[in-house]
Formats: sequence, structure tokens, C-alpha cells
Amino acid sequence: MNVLEALRQARRLLPPVSDEPELEAELLLRHCLGVDRASLYRLLTAELSEEEQLRFRELVRRRLIHEPTAYIIGRKEFFSLDLEVTPEAIIPRPETELLVELAIEVAQENPSAQALHIADVGTGCGAIAVALAIALPEAKIAAVDSSAGALELAKRNARRHSVERRIRFISGDLLKTLNERVNVIVANLPYVTTADWKALPPEIREHEPRLALDGGEDGLRVIERLLQQAPGRLTPSGVLLAEIGHNQGRAAKAAARTVFARAAVKIVPDLAGRDRVLAVRI
Repeated sequence: MNVLEALRQARRLLPPVSDEPELEAELLLRHCLGVDRASLYRLLTAELSEEEQLRFRELVRRRLIHEPTAYIIGRKEFFSLDLEVTPEAIIPRPETELLVELAIEVAQENPSAQALHIADVGTGCGAIAVALAIALPEAKIAAVDSSAGALELAKRNARRHSVERRIRFISGDLLKTLNERVNVIVANLPYVTTADWKALPPEIREHEPRLALDGGEDGLRVIERLLQQAPGRLTPSGVLLAEIGHNQGRAAKAAARTVFARAAVKIVPDLAGRDRVLAVRI
């Protein structure tokens, strides 16, 4: 079997578990062979060794039983960064990049942006914290998570991109262990309702940590706790940015206004026009 035949075989097998079988087949084979995309397509007629064939079949088998490709290969791209991912944290999604973009916009609005203090709450694999550390080299960033495993993963990603000295990693429940005020709070916290979590595909429900996804009956349980803790941690004119579900805008705004009566509260949509980020500017 050569490289092209292996790709074709995987592409035929993956559609029942994948919306992007061609991409996932390529990612799995690249991981198996340890090559980049350009090299893979230069090797299309190269024969796979018996060991390589067995290894690739095992990767495809794991995908066919619904293990996410990102966990199989141990990598995921986010904000053009190559990040390590493991089941200790959820896989970063493209829609979460909006949080990074909005935090950068806040920094650029502020003439003292180089001195910004930012807290990434629920850092997971560290995707947001690392992206912001690279984009805002003078900002001071705290990455907070209640999971020791997630924090270790986030530290590895910070080292991977040479920003580990610019991020403080804090173990704690939301803002309780953050001892200083910050200019910006950025949070990708659980917001899936419990009912929706139970209906998620097995790739998510059986492999990604429930604690990082299930936001309770209305999906806003954890975000509401963040809002309650935020007044004591935001500086005057501070900004809170929290990712939410596509139909949670109205409820999230109401929750924010019960805590921040005089703040400017809005919902920022994603590229598809759906509710995506709760933005509170005090």
C-alpha cells in the first residue's frame, strides 16, 4: 500500500464519524509518518512499510470509535498556533478565537495597553493565554484553572511558544485565588446546558472533560458565578469577555446587568451572526 492508497482507504472509512474525512485522513497519516502536508503530497507514490500500515490502521480504528482526531495526534491549531491537546482539557474551537480578537482590540484602545493585566479564567490547554501573550508582549497575563492537569498542559504550551515567563499559572475556582485586580477578564467557561451535553456527539461527550462543558440546567451556572466574583477583580474601566452559547445572549445580558447595573453590556456575534461573547465594560 502506498501513501495515496492509504489516504483513499481512510477517506472511505471516516465519513460515518467525520464531517471532514479528507482532512482527518490527511492529519492521521501525517501524524503516522511524522511529515508535514507538503511532504505528504510529495510521497503519494511511496510505499508504506508494514509497521507504518499497522500504525495507520490503529489511528483510523481509534477515530472510528469516536476518539477525536485532535486527541489522537495530540495537536490542534488555534489562532495560527500549534498547541498540544490532551483529554485534560477541551479541544480549542475556532469560535473561541473571537475572545482573543476582542481582548486585543481592548488593548489597542488603551494608550497604556503595554501595561494591561489580563486574566484568562478557565484556561484549559492555555490557548487564549498563550495567544494573548504572543500578541501583547508587554501585557501581564494570569491563567487560572481548577484542574491541575489542565494547568500542566497550559504550561507546556506556554513553553512550546516561549512565553512561559510571561504567564502566571494559578490553581483555583474562577477568580477566588486571583489576588490582584486586572484590566481584562477573558473566559471560555462551561456554557452547554446539561440536556444539550447529554445529546452531544460521542466524540465530545465521551472524551472531552464534562467539567469544562456542562454549564448546568440553563448553561450559565458557572458564568453567573464568574460575574458575581468579577466586581472585586476588575479595575475601573475594566472589561469582561465571556464566551456563551448561540442562544444565550438575552439571559447572559440579564445576568450581567444584575451585577453590573451601570456597565455597558452587549453581545458580540460570531461570523455567522450568532450570539458568541458577552462583553461587559464597567
